[in-house]
Amino acid sequence: MACQNQKKNLANCNCTYNPCSRKGLCCECLTYHRENEEIPACFFPADIEKTFDRSINNFINSKR
Repeated sequence: MACQNQKKNLANCNCTYNPCSRKGLCCECLTYHRENEEIPACFFPADIEKTFDRSINNFINSKR
């Protein structure tokens, strides 16, 4: 089933990983990162997000 909010979600998605197939599909993104013990890009400041380090430790250490 297609996500009715994908276009709206994309307007707020700061993920810079271009080959990502989950952009704008927040439920799929959250599930994917949770299964990998990671945090999605939208939780990170832009400069930290660009490192592609989605680890929980990186999230904790990135809080300003």
